[in-house]
Amino acid sequence: MKKIILIGRPNVGKSSLFNRLARQRIAITSDVSGTTRDTNKAEITIDDKSCILIDSGGLDESNELFKNVKIKTLSEAKNADIIVFMVDGKMLPDDIDKKFFYELSSLNKPIALCVNKVDSKKDEERSWEFNEFGAKTVFNLSVSHNIGTDELCAWIYNFLPKETLKADTSEFDEFLDDFDEKGEIDIQKPAVDYETKNINVGIIGRVNVGKSSLLNALVKENRSVVSTIEGTTIDPVNESFVYEDRVFEFVDTAGIRKRGKIEGIERFALNRTEKILENSDIALLVLDASQPLTELDERIAGIAAKFELGVIIVLNKWDKDHDEFDKVVYELRDKFKFLAYAPVVSVSALGGKRIHKIYPLILEVYKNYTQKIKTSRLNEVLQDAISCHPIPRDHGKIVKIFYGAQFGFAPPKIALVMNKPRSLHFSYKRYLLNKLRESFELNGTPVVLIPKNRGSNDEENNEN
Repeated sequence: MKKIILIGRPNVGKSSLFNRLARQRIAITSDVSGTTRDTNKAEITIDDKSCILIDSGGLDESNELFKNVKIKTLSEAKNADIIVFMVDGKMLPDDIDKKFFYELSSLNKPIALCVNKVDSKKDEERSWEFNEFGAKTVFNLSVSHNIGTDELCAWIYNFLPKETLKADTSEFDEFLDDFDEKGEIDIQKPAVDYETKNINVGIIGRVNVGKSSLLNALVKENRSVVSTIEGTTIDPVNESFVYEDRVFEFVDTAGIRKRGKIEGIERFALNRTEKILENSDIALLVLDASQPLTELDERIAGIAAKFELGVIIVLNKWDKDHDEFDKVVYELRDKFKFLAYAPVVSVSALGGKRIHKIYPLILEVYKNYTQKIKTSRLNEVLQDAISCHPIPRDHGKIVKIFYGAQFGFAPPKIALVMNKPRSLHFSYKRYLLNKLRESFELNGTPVVLIPKNRGSNDEENNEN
């Protein structure tokens, strides 16, 4: 597995980027120079490829301890496959940074210069000064605002080896067998009657954002205990509610804290929350609109994405003017890029304001989440997308999509039957997903898009 090392002088944001790419808080971050002294490692996934990410100690020679850290860091760099060299965009380039960058460049490994902390137009103008490094690959980052990390990941992705697709395609394999027998494309019938089953809705969020108040407002009774004490809800509280002849099964889950603050019985509550989400169709992600968004909010949003649920973002405790809504939604979209498909609604659970907007949204998201997409229309959209922006070749070889077909539901799962499925870059998959969202009603639902060979004797299947 390829190793990617984050390297640079102290306090340039290496540990923050490490935590961002690992999607969890592993490395300790602080404003104190030299906080990281040993290396941290984590296996991460960039789209469908895995790699080892390494957070190194800062390159410093100010005392004996830091000199030893520097020696260890440079040794790790020599054993790494890809180098991400970080500098502080709030500062002007200096000779020490240049010296280390040139030393690392001489290792003849893929190396990118990342100018971090580019948080404003002024910072962006200053970042041009770093062109004097002569780096071929440069990224401006604002790790704290999650800006530029997608571009960095796309660059790293190109140097990672192809892997066997890990996605569970057993449903598709059955579909393909059926296709081979019939000689025609048809959408597989869902095993569940989605038109009559109860709609399971999990209410999630960090502690004290108003999940219990929201449940009480939704079912129109005081079903869940509410207090200002954080962590009041430990056991899941569920209640049914009928709306337009459909049964909603709401479950108020325990609030999630930062990992280091979870104690005793709350550990069991967290496990139960995840079990509830495994059996849910839709997650109501509750955020406290009276407070700034936190990294923990982002992590909890990631849990909803992990279980491939339909998602509605609920801004609770909303007391701002209507004009502020677009501004807050813009910030949400920037922080939760992976939930760009989720609709946002502002409410005041305690006052019961705008709660009525959630019910039709649940029905809409559920309909999209469980829908059957007509195969002929699906392929029209795919062909139009490919005509407008052809699939990039793989080392000169043509990459073709023969057809697309839906093979699963809740969420919609679409197979792209291809000649070289592993050659479909994740950025092109993202382009196709955007085109599908433009053409079909997919508000609130993720879409699983899986490139797949037809048959087991193809050249791709025989590759090691």
